[in-house]
Amino acid sequence: MKQVRITVKRKACYQDLMAEYENPIEHACDMVEGQVFIADGWQRPEGMCESAWETMSPFVMALAHGAENFYDGWMKNPRSAMISCNDGFRPVSFLLEVVE
Repeated sequence: MKQVRITVKRKACYQDLMAEYENPIEHACDMVEGQVFIADGWQRPEGMCESAWETMSPFVMALAHGAENFYDGWMKNPRSAMISCNDGFRPVSFLLEVVE
């Protein structure tokens, strides 16, 4: 099984949606653009958002076991995937890549 590098590529924040629909919360996301995690199988890397991990873990496991070419050529690098967490107010985009 291969390791998978997870890189935080972008954080978005939709203030208009938050103002209209979200109850105020004190602490939402610790992810930092450029932050890198290494995944070994199903174990969530330390410091990785649990909700984001739940969204990306099936792709991490597939890549770790040799899967390629998700969605018929979606990514330029067939051994990678761009996945976003499921927070509709402040989504974070993660690049998943097999470690060679």
